[in-house]
Amino acid sequence: MNFTTPLSEVPRVGPVYQKRLQILGITTVRDLLFHFPRSYEDLSVITPIKTIQEGNTYCASGKLLDLKQKTTFKKRFSVTEALLQDSTGAIKVVWFQQPYLADSLKAGDHICVAGKVLRDKDGIYFASPVHEKVQDANSSSWQFTHVGRIIPTYAETAGVSSRWLRSIIKMVLASLKDIKDSLPEDLVKAKKLPALSQALWQVHFPDSMNAAKLAQKRFAFEELLFISLFVLSERRKIASVKAPPIPLSTELMKRFTDKLPFTLTPAQKKSAWNILKDLENPRPMNRMLQGDVGSGKTVVATMAALSVVKAGYQVACMAPTEILVQQHFKTMGPLLAPFKVTIGLLTGKTDRFSSPKLPNDFIEISRAKLLEKTREGHIDILIGTHALIQDKVKFGNLALVILDEQHRFGVKQRAKLLHRTALIPHLLSMSATPIPRTLAMTIYGDLDLSLIDELPKGRKKIITKIVAPQERAQTYGVIKKEVEKGKQVFVICPRIEKTENSPEGTEVKAVKEEYEKLSKEIFPKLKVGMLHGKMAQKEKEEVMRKFKFKKIDVLVSTSVVEVGVDIPNATVMMIEGADRFGLAQLHQFRGRVGRSDVQSYCFLFSESNSHGTNQRLRALLELDSGFLLAERDLKLRGPGDFAGTKQWGIPDFAMEQLTNLALVQEARNTAQEILEKDIALKQYPLLRARVQELREKLHLE
Repeated sequence: MNFTTPLSEVPRVGPVYQKRLQILGITTVRDLLFHFPRSYEDLSVITPIKTIQEGNTYCASGKLLDLKQKTTFKKRFSVTEALLQDSTGAIKVVWFQQPYLADSLKAGDHICVAGKVLRDKDGIYFASPVHEKVQDANSSSWQFTHVGRIIPTYAETAGVSSRWLRSIIKMVLASLKDIKDSLPEDLVKAKKLPALSQALWQVHFPDSMNAAKLAQKRFAFEELLFISLFVLSERRKIASVKAPPIPLSTELMKRFTDKLPFTLTPAQKKSAWNILKDLENPRPMNRMLQGDVGSGKTVVATMAALSVVKAGYQVACMAPTEILVQQHFKTMGPLLAPFKVTIGLLTGKTDRFSSPKLPNDFIEISRAKLLEKTREGHIDILIGTHALIQDKVKFGNLALVILDEQHRFGVKQRAKLLHRTALIPHLLSMSATPIPRTLAMTIYGDLDLSLIDELPKGRKKIITKIVAPQERAQTYGVIKKEVEKGKQVFVICPRIEKTENSPEGTEVKAVKEEYEKLSKEIFPKLKVGMLHGKMAQKEKEEVMRKFKFKKIDVLVSTSVVEVGVDIPNATVMMIEGADRFGLAQLHQFRGRVGRSDVQSYCFLFSESNSHGTNQRLRALLELDSGFLLAERDLKLRGPGDFAGTKQWGIPDFAMEQLTNLALVQEARNTAQEILEKDIALKQYPLLRARVQELREKLHLE
């Protein structure tokens, strides 16, 4: 038996269990052994029976003196009772609703039990403890699987318990042969990590919690090393291919900035300079532009686009939502109008373009005509959603790809857009979701980073408040006063329609329900609008147009307004069910207001009383910086699906280590050292195979 052995060849894993394990993503021996414990329970201390007291959990070992099974008269409830004796005394053991134990256990058996000790009229007893037969009275912990040791608990599914997994994994580990360690032996020794075989035993059946942690560290380091090797080798590969060099015209950039109705911040100027200098190189730029909500990333990206267009090339700009795409279309059009740039708009439902003569208007155009104009090079900048990566979309002379909120696109989608021409186009990624340093070093380690870490002058700090249920009416009063001053309000809800399946004890606000309540009961004299993702595109556009031109006072919406909505007159962001959103997303919502020099407010409503939730929400009160909030979110919640990490298939144990800056840095430094000596990894065939596995998984070829 080795790592590649399918489960069909593993004893005691029949077709039924194979189907169940598939749900957990387990199809081979390797999958099974790398299905690591979610947590551990220390049941390694065997307590003398005479010292056991009620109310605590204990592990005890001894001989069964008696065993009887009965059924209660009233409720037909099965009870199995026994007496467990060691050299210090005896204690009653009671199992409820487990009648089969009368067949598997008998008086005289030596067993080890673990569970809570309770008291009834007859004295103290073990209540339905976990048990395991002892083959030898002097058994060491290695002979135990479910008690008498540190016990692993796994992610389970229907019909697959942790107890069953422990039994199978232990049997497979004992049968395993011919397993080759992907990490070189000298590296394992230098890092003082356990070898693969030892690490597998210690991660599943540890001698101590320290041994379990060391095994976890070894596997986390291994995963981070594979990612670092992959990312750094991709970076070197990008540096070796050709891209169209775009000469920097300082005179053109001066004309552009002179026509802006505002002055660029120092951070915008620095980021623009880095990008424009990168574009001059004959190798592809691979840069991420990070900036807090409202920091002015689009203007910087527009400068790059103008430089490329005036050099005779085309630009593709892809964003994840239609609202964000429309926002880019409406922002770039007027900015580029004096420079006679033609911009096209391509979404799943709409095809339009903006001519230099009419920068603020859409000109309807057929899909075929727009694609023809793009192919022939007559559309300078094509802005769109995922529709841009359809095979029918061809560019005549593509030299720059701009991806906004790029972590929302799959790796495959990003690659598809970049591999459209003989020359590899330059890539500029933009994100208002700040990526913590550890993730930037691993998942996005092939990207150069530019930060816009300051907001335009004159912006006031947004007053953020967690609203208790009893303060709701008072908060509605604040909102009413803001509207009376001529200002506007966003209300965000986590669902579109109320469902019967909402978790018990929680109130999940639905957009339609909230719209009815606010428009009829709370603000009957105000103009309340509604926006959500299931509305037709023209409906959404009409709602946003009304909101922009102050025909709507209060807009009730889903997270569709998270990015790309710019309403300077809006001064209140009210978020229902704030506990259901991550910190980064809440910060994005908050960034929809405070976009002028007028005082703005963000009210967080939560039905949750959990300490963790309140701790997370309080971070918004303390921190204004999206970058600091991203770091805090990573610590409080873990990476989860942060910045597209799920696409990488990173196991949970390694995901947790993405918050460990020291380990991430160590893995990256090790990867750099290995690649400097052996760029093709010829001396490390097993490492090379694992990196290739990752490459194929991410479809980057």
